[in-house]
Amino acid sequence: MKAPGAAEFVPEGADLARLRQAACHCRGCDLYRHATQTVFGAGPANADVVVIGEQPGDQEDVLGQPFVGPAGRLLDRALAEADIDRDAVYATNAVKHFKFVERGKRRIHKTPGRTEVVACSAWLDAELDLLRPRLVVCLGAIAAQAVLGPSFKVSAQRGEVIEAEDYRVVATVHPSAVLRAPDRAEAYAAFVADLRIVRAQLGNSAAAR
Repeated sequence: MKAPGAAEFVPEGADLARLRQAACHCRGCDLYRHATQTVFGAGPANADVVVIGEQPGDQEDVLGQPFVGPAGRLLDRALAEADIDRDAVYATNAVKHFKFVERGKRRIHKTPGRTEVVACSAWLDAELDLLRPRLVVCLGAIAAQAVLGPSFKVSAQRGEVIEAEDYRVVATVHPSAVLRAPDRAEAYAAFVADLRIVRAQLGNSAAAR
C-alpha cells in the first residue's frame, strides 16, 4: 500500500523513465520548495543490486544524479574493491529532495524526518516494484528503516543478510559516515567487508566482477 504524500504523483504502470519524469513534479512533502530539483534513481533497469541511500547531498542536488559527491566517490571505490560492478548497480535514495540548512554560503545536510521518508516512500516502492532486484543494499539508518521498518537498527544487524518478501537486504553504514569517522581507514575497511557480503550473495550475477 502506497503511503500518503508522493503516492498521488506516482503514475500507475509507468516505466523508470516515466517515473523519473513524474518525480520532477512531486509535491508530496515540502522539501521540493528549497531543493534545486528532484534527484531520482539511476542505473540499469535490469539491475540485480539496488543501493539505497538517505537523500541527495549538495552536489547531487545541483547535478540531478545520485551519489556523485564525495560519499558517492567513496562508494564507487568500495564497490570496486568488493568486486561489484558499479555500472550494473541501480542507485537511489529514500528521499528524493535535498534537505539542508544554510550556513553562510554553504548548504549543510539535515537528516530527513520520518514524515518525509514516509511521504516519499511511494517513489522507492515504485522503483523496487519495477526493478525486482535480487539484493537491496541499505546505506545508513534512514535507508534501512525505509525498507525494513522504523525499529531496524543498523548497529545491531549491520552486514546481516535479511530475507524480505521479494529480495534479500543487507544494511551497512552510509559512506558519508566513513568520511566522518575518526579512523577513516578502519571504517572504510569495515564498509568494504560489508559490501563483500553482498558480493558473496550475487553468485554469477552481471553485477559480480
